[in-house]
Amino acid sequence: MTYDRSAVMRAVKSRDTGPERAVRAMLWPLAPGYRLHRADLPGKPDIVYAGRKLAIFVHGCFWHGHDCPRGARMPKANADYWRAKIARNRARDQRTLAVYPAMGWRALVVHECELKDRVALGARLAEALYL
Repeated sequence: MTYDRSAVMRAVKSRDTGPERAVRAMLWPLAPGYRLHRADLPGKPDIVYAGRKLAIFVHGCFWHGHDCPRGARMPKANADYWRAKIARNRARDQRTLAVYPAMGWRALVVHECELKDRVALGARLAEALYL
């Protein structure tokens, strides 16, 4: 079975992903009233609580080079391209997150692997919401 690489990449969504929907489902009982994908904020955060000045980014471990087993996995084909791509993503994430404190906002990053321990993630989200 062969796959067309372009078709595979087109299938990768940037919004309303499974991990993002799971985080939103955890947030709704805690504090409804968030906004999604605010384009006027740096990096277009996945979830925004404007009144609390909190931007939440839900990152896929592979795409953002997280230091978990899934994020550390590197494709064997075209390895140089993927190494550079993920390094660029990490650098972009650092630049984006550095802007928020200067704006008086807080930014929270949730990696998809954190969804494995929903109790701990729920506590982390609640703490961020009610600081």
